Amino acid sequence: MHPFASYVLRSYYKATGWNEDNLYANLTRSSNAILDFNVPRGLHLSISKSPNPLFSTSYSMNAMPSLNGSVGYIFTSCDLDIKNSGDVRFKDMIERFKLYSQPRRPEGKEEWLAGQRVDSRDYLLYGRLYLPSGRLDALYSTRLAPTVQALVAAISDPRSSLTGEGRVRGENVSNVMFSLQHDIGKWCTEYTWSAEDGMWGVRVLHNFGRLGNSVEPSEDSSSSIGPRPKRVDEEDATGGGLKGRISAGAEFYISAKEKSAGVSTGIRFTTLSDSSTVSSQAQSSSSSPPPRGPPSQPPTTITALFNPMMGHVSAAYAAKVSRDLSLCSRFDFNVYSYDSEWTMGAEWWMRRALSQSVSDSDTVQSPDNVPSYPQQGSLHSRSDIRGVVKTRISTNNTVSLLWEGRLKQMLVSLGVVSDLSSRSKPIKAIGLELSYFSTG
Repeated sequence: MHPFASYVLRSYYKATGWNEDNLYANLTRSSNAILDFNVPRGLHLSISKSPNPLFSTSYSMNAMPSLNGSVGYIFTSCDLDIKNSGDVRFKDMIERFKLYSQPRRPEGKEEWLAGQRVDSRDYLLYGRLYLPSGRLDALYSTRLAPTVQALVAAISDPRSSLTGEGRVRGENVSNVMFSLQHDIGKWCTEYTWSAEDGMWGVRVLHNFGRLGNSVEPSEDSSSSIGPRPKRVDEEDATGGGLKGRISAGAEFYISAKEKSAGVSTGIRFTTLSDSSTVSSQAQSSSSSPPPRGPPSQPPTTITALFNPMMGHVSAAYAAKVSRDLSLCSRFDFNVYSYDSEWTMGAEWWMRRALSQSVSDSDTVQSPDNVPSYPQQGSLHSRSDIRGVVKTRISTNNTVSLLWEGRLKQMLVSLGVVSDLSSRSKPIKAIGLELSYFSTG
């Protein structure tokens, strides 16, 4: 489940038109949502409040295994559409498998006053103080241009030791990191610098194929779009296979202070949703709106990563096999040590029974196999999703199970991590997380 601060940050990106998915760091985001989910440890409580669209506060407390807490504040220059925990779209609070929109060139906001354009620079300020340790986390994000975004992240820990002995023990150290992101749709470049170890890094991602529209249709609005109508002079396609787009990228970083360097490269194949296919062909077709129907191909994402210096190879395959079930498999291998690991995971969405007032003829299938209902009354505004179950198992005998749902006005996460190879301590971790936030 996304913390409240992450929810506000994603809302800020959406309000300013920034595509956070078009980054090399998020190349394996679809498979990570199923295989690398976080299981809460102990008891975690979180309460947040947004008194106005510009300012938000957040309070959290860990009651088990040790008592600690934190206080956070967020301020933005633009109004954000923040919902209550009881009204927020549940899928917006969950890191889940989905087909991300086609890459597009970001466009800045246009503001006019008395007939003159007075564009302002949007920014976000975030700070969180942890008690009783006194650690302080801070983040500053701003748009320097429609296609350029700058971020400054800082960590200040009074307990940290800057000596070499403290680093060997794995203690946290204070640090400041600068990041500059340049996104033009087809290309996205990110430059980073870390002050603690003097590390410079660059990440590049290239998307093959055409770009998407400046305004992508939402997941709900695209649910009524089916396969485009066939032309009279068009022949049936021969052969099978998936139709999609390919993205490839790489990263390189070097630290003169630590006298170390690293490099990695990756590639991703993602199938195109029917809504993207229809929108890309809308300019060349003047026919009537396409009929509603099932998706022409299952939503699928295939990724591969390779780190030549560490010898690490990773390949993942994720697909949505039904309306509520997504499966993923990943194989990791090291060419130097011959160590390998095979991880499998599943994501299953739980739904409540809908009212019988909605007839079966009104139910259609969306491009990603999610039913769409007519926008009449309150039945369409109320989501039928009541939770999601995620499970993960790997060849290292570790099994993880997580349930996330909504109880009344509160978001709940309950998970457990088990070690099948240990008879003395089969349960490694178990935890419960409760989150509540409101506006106004």
